[in-house]
Amino acid sequence: MKQGVLIISHGSKDAGWTELVDDAVGQLTLMQPALVEASFLENVEGRGIQDGIDRLEAAGVTDILAIPLFVSAGSTHVDEIGYALGAKPSPEKETDLAPFRISARLHFGSPLHDDPLLADMVWDKVKSFSEDLSREVILLIGHGSRHDGFLQRWEQGLGTLAERVQMVSGVAKADYALLNPDQVKDRASYWREQGFRVIAVPVFLSAGYFTNVVIPKRLDGVEVVYSGEQTLLPHPLLHTWIERQVAAMQQDVISPS
Repeated sequence: MKQGVLIISHGSKDAGWTELVDDAVGQLTLMQPALVEASFLENVEGRGIQDGIDRLEAAGVTDILAIPLFVSAGSTHVDEIGYALGAKPSPEKETDLAPFRISARLHFGSPLHDDPLLADMVWDKVKSFSEDLSREVILLIGHGSRHDGFLQRWEQGLGTLAERVQMVSGVAKADYALLNPDQVKDRASYWREQGFRVIAVPVFLSAGYFTNVVIPKRLDGVEVVYSGEQTLLPHPLLHTWIERQVAAMQQDVISPS
C-alpha cells in the first residue's frame, strides 16, 4: 500500500490565489508518509485534477486520499468532483465534468463546512475589528446556492458555524447571510436596526471578485465594518485541518470498518 494525498480546490487565474493554496499544502506535516499533490478544478494549466491523479499514480500510489478544499458541503463543485472521482454513483446536479481516469483506490474527504477549526480561523481573522463584544454582531457571508438541497447544506453549515463563532468570540450574536439567494443587505440592515455594530465577514478561501466587488456592492448603504481582505488563507489552522482529515482517512485505509 502506498498512499497519496490529493488536495482539490477551485483554482483561479490569479497566481496569488494558487500560491496561497500551495503554501498551505507545503506546510503539511503528515503522521504517516504520503505523496501530496495540490490540484485545481479549473484555471490552472497543468495542475488539473486529472494531472494530480496521473502524477500520484505514476509514483506508484495505490490509495488516493482526496480532500475537497472548499468552504461548504453545499458547493455544487464538491458534488460534481465526488462524482467524477467515483466517490458517488451520480451527481445530484447535472454536470459537464466527466469521470476521471483513476486506477488507485479512491477515498473522498469533506470540505471545511462547520468544522470547529473554521470558527477559530474566522474569529482569528476578524478579532482585530472588534471594539465592544457586548454590542457587536458578526455576520458571516457565504456564496450560497440557488439549487435545492445544496442551499440547505449552506444554511446548515453557516448556521452551525455562526453558533461556534459566537461561542469562541464572545460577541453578542453571530449570524449568516448568503449571496445566493441574496440575503446580505437584509440581514445586515436587521442587526443595525437592532442597535448592533455589525462586522461583516466573507467566508471565502481567498480574496477575489466576490470579496472585493460583489459583497461590498450588496452592503452598499448599510453601515457595517467589513473585514474584506481577511479571508481564510493564509492561516496555520488551514493546514492543521488538512492534516487532521488526512490522519482520519489514513486510519480508515489501514483499518477499514
